Amino acid sequence: MKIINCPLNGPRNAQEFVYGGEVVLEPGTDASTQEWSNFIFLEDNLAGVVDEWWCHSASSYWFIIRRNRTSDEIIATITAKDYFSAVPSP
Repeated sequence: MKIINCPLNGPRNAQEFVYGGEVVLEPGTDASTQEWSNFIFLEDNLAGVVDEWWCHSASSYWFIIRRNRTSDEIIATITAKDYFSAVPSP
């Protein structure tokens, strides 16, 4: 059984979680239609370490998992607040 350490609820069975996509900063207000289209519909789908949105479905709590997609190892679970406070403003 795979366990994911939710920042709010602690260790839980992986079946309680839903994948929400890669963490990508949205385009600015002056972005083109093509840039918005790419943001909404395309993912890089990179191998290696990637930051991803995950949701604990029982509590509807969204957070970020830093995961190695090649080995499926979870490196860290991070609250969105902590993650975005560490990201420099554009």
